[in-house]
Amino acid sequence: MSAVVSPGAPGERLSRACVLAYGSGDVGNNIVHAMGMIFLLHYYTDVAGLGAAVAGTVLLAVRLYDAVVDLVIGRWLDSRSANARGERLRPFLLWGVLPLLLNVAVFSVPAHWSADARLLYAVISYALLGTAYSLVNIPYGALISAMTQDSHDHARLGAARSVMSILTFVGVSLLIGLLARVEGFGLQTTLTGAAALMAVLGYLCHLACHRGVRERVARKQPAIDWRLSLRTLRGNRPLAAVGVAAVLALGGASASSASLIYYARYVLGDGASFPWLILPATLLGMLVATPLAPRLAARYGKRQSFLAGVLCAALAHAVLFAVAPAGLPAAAALLGLGSIGLNVAMICLWALEADTVEYGEQRTGLRLEGTNYALFSLMRKLGFALGGAVPAFLLAHSDYVPNLSMQGPLATLVILIAVGLFPALCFLLARLVIGLHPWSGLQTP
Repeated sequence: MSAVVSPGAPGERLSRACVLAYGSGDVGNNIVHAMGMIFLLHYYTDVAGLGAAVAGTVLLAVRLYDAVVDLVIGRWLDSRSANARGERLRPFLLWGVLPLLLNVAVFSVPAHWSADARLLYAVISYALLGTAYSLVNIPYGALISAMTQDSHDHARLGAARSVMSILTFVGVSLLIGLLARVEGFGLQTTLTGAAALMAVLGYLCHLACHRGVRERVARKQPAIDWRLSLRTLRGNRPLAAVGVAAVLALGGASASSASLIYYARYVLGDGASFPWLILPATLLGMLVATPLAPRLAARYGKRQSFLAGVLCAALAHAVLFAVAPAGLPAAAALLGLGSIGLNVAMICLWALEADTVEYGEQRTGLRLEGTNYALFSLMRKLGFALGGAVPAFLLAHSDYVPNLSMQGPLATLVILIAVGLFPALCFLLARLVIGLHPWSGLQTP
């Protein structure tokens, strides 16, 4: 075997404090992630003054670069030796201040610079943020498999991560809803200050995670070269299916998230309604799905629970598009229903990814937490790249005019597509990928 549970802990389940500590680490990660998913496209087009097509190209190019960086960092992690305390991943939590500070820079594009200079600043600052984020997030994600080999604990850790992720999304969304009421130069100044305060909070959460978790699964294998890593991953077909499903599910989810502020301002005609859309789209799903998903997974299996959840999300977004323009109550209800389904699906998908590490070890004797998670993260970044670019390119090929209260009919239509129809199609395709894949040999029905 290439991994053993640390002495003194065989069969021991993770404590609730340990699970909560692990989840707290995702607060720091998701301050960066949430601001990028929810607000960065709108910031670039309506505050920094970049054209929609230019903003979409920046998001697509940098997120594709991030995806490659994730794989390189994951491979590097698997080639590293443990430190004197037997840890390879946990120490990187202390680096969490880097992406949080760079996030402040990303949302501080100098307004007085020329268009070319602002574009260059946006590309460089966002690329540096992506690199620093990967240096923290890849080890953090891989910690699940290094903390325990128990499939049920994988699900608990995935649920804790989802809870903290959604709570952070809610907090950031509420803050953005307040910031959206500030106009002119004051918005940029206020946004920079808010990002700095969130950086302090995020790093405190990284420190709490570092203090509360331990790597209990010790590796017993030599350094692994690139060719052996790739050969091992090629044989891990469940990981490939989970990765493709992540591209599709997160592509749809991120497209909807990035477009909601446009939906609030230009379809509903009231930017102040944005928090009332994002709350059911995030908080309601978390509150219902977090206790529901582990129970569904225990009774019906992670795969079947994923299929049910993602179908629910697809139907809700399809109806949101079909009944447009829906009023605020109807839109909030449909987004809430979609959020419940999507959160059930993503909690199960996180647990399935952790199970693929065990599957790969069973087949090859090699345990590749870092590379496994990095490949999964690469696919997630492809999803985020897709979800961030599609709304931007749709806007660019419509009659959209930034900050114009009454948009043209084509601009309104593409916003509805980005919020409703496109996510629904992505969710259905993700369901098809997981539903058609054979799962023999994996620790899940």
